[in-house]
Amino acid sequence: MKPHFLKVAVQPQNSFSIRHDILPTFRGIWHYHPELELHYVIKGEGVRFIGDNISNFSSGEILLLGEKLPHCWRCKEEYFQPDSGLNVEVIVIHFLPDCLGRYLLNLPEAYLLPKLFEKAKNGLIINGKAKEELKQLMHRAVNANNLDRIIVLLSILKVLAENEDFEPITLSHNEFHQSNELDTIRLNKVCSYTLTNYKKEISLNEIAAIGNLSVTSFCRYFKLMTKKTFSDFLTEIRISHACRFLIEDKLPTEVICFECGFNNISNFYRHFKKVTGMTPLEYKRRYLKGQTTHIVAQSA
Repeated sequence: MKPHFLKVAVQPQNSFSIRHDILPTFRGIWHYHPELELHYVIKGEGVRFIGDNISNFSSGEILLLGEKLPHCWRCKEEYFQPDSGLNVEVIVIHFLPDCLGRYLLNLPEAYLLPKLFEKAKNGLIINGKAKEELKQLMHRAVNANNLDRIIVLLSILKVLAENEDFEPITLSHNEFHQSNELDTIRLNKVCSYTLTNYKKEISLNEIAAIGNLSVTSFCRYFKLMTKKTFSDFLTEIRISHACRFLIEDKLPTEVICFECGFNNISNFYRHFKKVTGMTPLEYKRRYLKGQTTHIVAQSA
């Protein structure tokens, strides 16, 4: 999916951006920016798209996204219902690699930082002790001023750089380029429509019409932009929702299959194994044992 370039707003008196947002939903726009992004979901649930990965997000998650790594978050459908009373709450820190001075990264004491920024190009899910430390530091960062802002950011970078308990989000490096406005509108419409209607059959004629393209042009365009077919994209979204149902452990697998848009059990099992590398039962057992996992949707 060709991402939209986003200009991160930074106040003239600041060298990096810190936001604490409480919103009805995320904007859900597929975008990228030259800043690294530390993203803490205090409250919220849904599906996130990062690079070539489609996975669920939930409260308490902390991610570090590298430079120009495209991403977007979309809340569960319940958040879009009138008078739902639901909202998302996040703390987001955006910073350029050299925001604290171009010479910092060349200091011998800071040798771990370039390594961290390189790993972040694939996106990192932060786990373990570092995750709990970062939650406290990010809350502190929201209200920090002047030198305290710099001290807190350095403390955050120290925790991240010294942490070994993380999971990469994407498995491949794809080059993404700035899109024009038409590309952005088209692909966000396709993405939004698919996330809203994934439970039903979506024909190529139907989705091509959403993108205002012929079927042939749409297939070529979507493959070029996302490195995968629309069928694969739709399957990965359905599997991400199936994973959430399995984790919630309220419905039998046979019901989850049809709730997520699959038309038969064997088809569901085949696609689930292909995307996650395990059966639904194995996935549920691994999660319930406390082993976190996520879907990695590789480029075709």
